[in-house]
Amino acid sequence: MRRYSLADALIGHVDQVLKTLTPNTAPALRSNPAQNTPAVGLDDSQKKVVAGLMRVNHTGEVCAQALYHGQALTAKLPTVREEMQRAALEEQDHLAWCEDRLKELNSHMSVLNPLWYGLSFGIGAAAGIAGDKWSLGFVAETEKQVCKHLQSHMAQIPQNDARSHAILTQMHQDEEHHRQQALDAGGVELPQPVKDMMGIVSKVMTKTSFYV
Repeated sequence: MRRYSLADALIGHVDQVLKTLTPNTAPALRSNPAQNTPAVGLDDSQKKVVAGLMRVNHTGEVCAQALYHGQALTAKLPTVREEMQRAALEEQDHLAWCEDRLKELNSHMSVLNPLWYGLSFGIGAAAGIAGDKWSLGFVAETEKQVCKHLQSHMAQIPQNDARSHAILTQMHQDEEHHRQQALDAGGVELPQPVKDMMGIVSKVMTKTSFYV
């Protein structure tokens, strides 16, 4: 098995960053859940709301990529590192699906994504340094909060927008699966102050990404 040098690792990480932040460079490995779902007409007000929510979800997936990349970099056990890398690859589908829906709505991705990527990568790396059980616990709590956001978004999106609902439904199922995987792998419950801080950061991200 090849041993990668520090230079190799840095090149690989730069490639990950570019694929995450550059449109049309992170193709989905699975088919878009909405590919066979007919589009319906939405008025301008509805399109604005749906686009804002899908932009938030896209930014959330950018953050997820960064968290997993940071945690994989500092994970102590090879099995945990591989788990983080596999989860990031699965989350790549979500990134591409949200991007597809934004294009269909003639909308844009958040211009703040590079900022959120950097912040999330740092948080992920710090979680990995704290220890694998805490890193996995961080994943579990992150996915728990993401699931709550997705449920809230599905309630706000018009019921006749089946394409957006199809994407968010599959994303919710995947996130719940990732949460359970992290717990089964040994993730521990985080202290309440950490959970509260994660919630505050999440609120700031969702508020800004909806508009910008």
